[in-house]
Amino acid sequence: MEEEIQEQEETITAVKRTVTMQGRPMTLAGDEIKVGDKAPDFKTLDNDMMPMKFLRSNLGKVSVILSVPSLDTPVCDLETRRFNKEAQSLSPDINILAISMDLPFAQKRWCGAAGVTNVKTYSDYQKGAFGRTYGVLMKDLRLLARAIFVIDREGVITYTQLVKEVTNEPNYDEVLNEIKKLN
Repeated sequence: MEEEIQEQEETITAVKRTVTMQGRPMTLAGDEIKVGDKAPDFKTLDNDMMPMKFLRSNLGKVSVILSVPSLDTPVCDLETRRFNKEAQSLSPDINILAISMDLPFAQKRWCGAAGVTNVKTYSDYQKGAFGRTYGVLMKDLRLLARAIFVIDREGVITYTQLVKEVTNEPNYDEVLNEIKKLN
């Protein structure tokens, strides 16, 4: 009986997904989203504390979801500003959303101070619905891991990038190439 329990625990450990933050392992909650999957729906809050249901708001457009720990950190700031700049040369049919656990008030303040108008920010602080649904909620810290998801007009995931060390920037060129294919 003990052997059976130990085998089950080893199996569970083998499928546990992690990223690192400053070298420390962080367990991710939720299942991994893969290319070819139908994009799952989720609900977050916009900067005015209004609920946003993803599919209802974005179906029919290409969507790029930036999952970031906090806009008030250097790498998240750089990443979101970079995509805000890149969005200027993209089709208006492409939505770029940055989702974090930051409070909507903080996101609104950050966007104003950073001059970010082409990336829409959403907060997952209430229930972590996006983080759990997309498998990027770092359970230990209750922050989102750094990841990017590209979703086509039909609501299918065409690209995913999970940055293994959360303090690193994503591979921008890969994401931009995928967006251009769908543009």
